[in-house]
Amino acid sequence: MSILFVGGGNMASALVGGLLAHGQPREEIAVVEVNISVARDFHARWGVTTVSAIPENLEGISTLVLAVKPQQIPGVLHGCPALSDTVRVISIAAGVTTQQLSQGLRGHGNIVRAMPNTPALVRAGVTGLFAREGVSQEDRDHATALMHAVGSVHWLDQEAQMDALTAISGSGPAYVFLLMEALQRAAESQGFDAHTAQALVEETVRGAALLACSGHEDPGVLRQRVTSPGGTTAAAVRVLEEGQWFSLVGQAVAAATQRSRELAQVDGGAAK
Repeated sequence: MSILFVGGGNMASALVGGLLAHGQPREEIAVVEVNISVARDFHARWGVTTVSAIPENLEGISTLVLAVKPQQIPGVLHGCPALSDTVRVISIAAGVTTQQLSQGLRGHGNIVRAMPNTPALVRAGVTGLFAREGVSQEDRDHATALMHAVGSVHWLDQEAQMDALTAISGSGPAYVFLLMEALQRAAESQGFDAHTAQALVEETVRGAALLACSGHEDPGVLRQRVTSPGGTTAAAVRVLEEGQWFSLVGQAVAAATQRSRELAQVDGGAAK
């Protein structure tokens, strides 16, 4: 057993599933989950060991993954035994800084902070990573490999960038879902039944995303290719631009970034 997850929620489940799919032996994975029902379901699904509390002796653990909600971090850190410098700590608790984690872990420094998004549940996630100064390249590579099990990985130079990353990729799926919701309502208003409207929107978004990811062209270029002068798309785009579409999206991202900073001060402060 070399990887210990603290928390058996959706993201931990996604990571364990991804690791197993990438060849990680299930005997090398264990999960701490206090909820008996959740622990039972987790074991039934993935076949990994589940325990109700962090073991007093973590000998043999090379990686500790903190996969609990931010408000649970203080209790987890308080109940964690002293860690060897060789133990990698990877936290996916939103808003809790590496400094706060280090303080809660009695000065432990081998810490990487990760911010995955919900498409990780289907192994199509985006994860931002930031490591404390002094974390070795080997340990950074290990964090990359672990999070790569559920999607792409992007390293950040400054921890403050986590707030903006949260607003873009963390909250980003909600923006896409909101657009899909609006398109589906519009389709229904044009006479399509709900099932057909949903299918049309889902397949359109999937196809557009695949096209955008298939090459290296800017989305603006792709949009222009679809927008023939005087055509149907041009009529729709004109309405969106007149409604300050770009400005609204920019304001939304700015609001999410600011809220991430505020939550870090509230939730992260509890980790001290």
